[in-house]
Amino acid sequence: MWWKLFFLLLYFSMLLILARFFEAIVWYETGIFATQLVDPVTLSFRKLKTILECRGLGYSGLAEKRDVRELVQNSGELMQGELYSALKNEEEQVGSDSSTTFSGEMHFYELVEDTKDGIWLVQVIAQDRNPLLSTANWGKMVQKVSQFGIRTGIFNCSSDSRYCHKRGWMKSTLIMSVPQTNASKGKVMLKEYNGRRIETEHIFKWMTAHVASRIKTIRFSEQLMDDWYQMEKQPVKMFLFARLLQPPAFFSALSIKFTGRIEFIFIDVRNWDNTTCLEEIGVQQMPSYILKTPEGIYRYGNSTGEFISLHAMDAFLRSVQPEVNDLFILSLVMVNLMAWMDLFITQGATIKRFVVLISTLGTYNSLLIISWLPILGFLQLPYLDNFYEYSLKLLRYADTTTIASWVRADWTFYSSHPALFLSTYLAHGLLIDYFEKKRRCSNEDQNANNLEWLSSLWDWYTSYLVHPIASFQNFDSDWDDDPNFLLQRLAFPDLWLRPLVPIDYIKNLPTWKFRLVQSERPNPVECDNLQKNMTNPNGGSSGDQEVHHYSSEVLHNNDRCSAATKSEESWSGGEEQDTDWSQWPCGMLHCTECVVCLENFETDCVVMGLPCGHVFHQQCIVVWLAGGRHCCPVCRWPSYKKKPTRQHATEQPEPE
Repeated sequence: MWWKLFFLLLYFSMLLILARFFEAIVWYETGIFATQLVDPVTLSFRKLKTILECRGLGYSGLAEKRDVRELVQNSGELMQGELYSALKNEEEQVGSDSSTTFSGEMHFYELVEDTKDGIWLVQVIAQDRNPLLSTANWGKMVQKVSQFGIRTGIFNCSSDSRYCHKRGWMKSTLIMSVPQTNASKGKVMLKEYNGRRIETEHIFKWMTAHVASRIKTIRFSEQLMDDWYQMEKQPVKMFLFARLLQPPAFFSALSIKFTGRIEFIFIDVRNWDNTTCLEEIGVQQMPSYILKTPEGIYRYGNSTGEFISLHAMDAFLRSVQPEVNDLFILSLVMVNLMAWMDLFITQGATIKRFVVLISTLGTYNSLLIISWLPILGFLQLPYLDNFYEYSLKLLRYADTTTIASWVRADWTFYSSHPALFLSTYLAHGLLIDYFEKKRRCSNEDQNANNLEWLSSLWDWYTSYLVHPIASFQNFDSDWDDDPNFLLQRLAFPDLWLRPLVPIDYIKNLPTWKFRLVQSERPNPVECDNLQKNMTNPNGGSSGDQEVHHYSSEVLHNNDRCSAATKSEESWSGGEEQDTDWSQWPCGMLHCTECVVCLENFETDCVVMGLPCGHVFHQQCIVVWLAGGRHCCPVCRWPSYKKKPTRQHATEQPEPE
């Protein structure tokens, strides 16, 4: 998992470098940057209208280019990046119609009336009547309002005439739903269009007027100073200082998106003669977008990617004041991008890659959802309010830096070019796959084809059904070829509760004969002299090396005497004999007694060793294992599982 996270962070770093590379190419070819300001005087009338439509300002009644240009200047500075995005969105929206067709009352209620943080524009077609807007005008209206996050739909009364009579929709009309209060998840009010003119511009002006009425508007300097220094429950505020009659539509639409999180305030300075209050709070130019937080004020539009548009300001405000849903979506995207790395990290057959990918996707998403449940519970505790506020404070400090503006600009760029994002992710994955092949070149299994891998997967699955424990312990054995065995297991369901281990491994356990060899018996007189020397060693004035050498010799000879005494007690008659340990397999513990029958090993008896190293009579341990107790009688280590080898140090401690 950590390798996947490392590769994902490396990919994000490559995206940042690639974005700077694209900016350098554009600058080399055109000599301009995305943050470079554009003089509206140099733009054509069509481009000026495109900018006004993207910002949500009506230009009906403005016939001269000078008036349109002044309206663009009064709404905010224009950058090259915003101009490029506006022209690109205009081309993409041609011919696109994303209206929803409602099937009845419940469908309308779920999407429109139950949506607390969105705006809907619904064209109601009365029964046996023509629609208010023709198909062509309705398509233009959809394209105009959809860029501000306003959803559209069509309700035909012929599908549910009872609900139309209940609502009083006896003629074709337009209905707009807007949240009624500034509280999050508040009530929704439905507004009906009663105007006589059905042109697109007049309908859009009616909509923006209703949405702008929800924003707090300040027209006097005294009111501004009172509101600026007033401590309210909402600590984050977004101010717009401009010489406009009403705020742009994108500003009003954002106020609905961030209901309950950020308070939007519009200050109309058209008739202000005294500007000292503006200088006091730090507003030096018009128009100005000011974000006021408990940490200070931030002037929006001075950093990279901060355009006067809905998507750019939405990305900025979401990073400054996110909600839990934003964090969950971000974590969901990150986790799935990490999971898809398995497609390139896994080596071998193609089917194996996709099986591992599906397994990883399911595991990661399940763990993500499970981990978010206690987080949501903790966030609702009143004791964590201070922790939540301090976390938002640190987040606001980080998101108002230059690096954060680069990240937001790159996010906006790559989200508007999904093909580039996917192609770079694929190229990054192929590079990972190449280096993984180089690193695992010694692995023989990576070249297995799909059929071989499916065959091994089927073998493992059937082995798991028949021998569950052996499958999980990576035990490789040929399971029974008799198909009746599986039918017998299915016929007796209680057997599935008792894990069954095949006894084929018993024949592979090491067996050998216990043998004794002739050994020299030390002279008893010599042993007595050695014991006397141990109790009274001569020489207290000798050096340390002599004492150590003397002690080693005494201990060695004493072991010989002890072995002779033990042999005398254990074996009776004839010459002295000792165990031939050289015939024992490597890793087996030296012993002379079987703990199953509690009898000593006799000469030429057959013994058997287990993977843990303990040795028993062959007949005793076979009966033990065949009875279903597949573990060592001494240490309880599984008798079918190989025990890892350990190296024991045999160094003697140095004398003090």
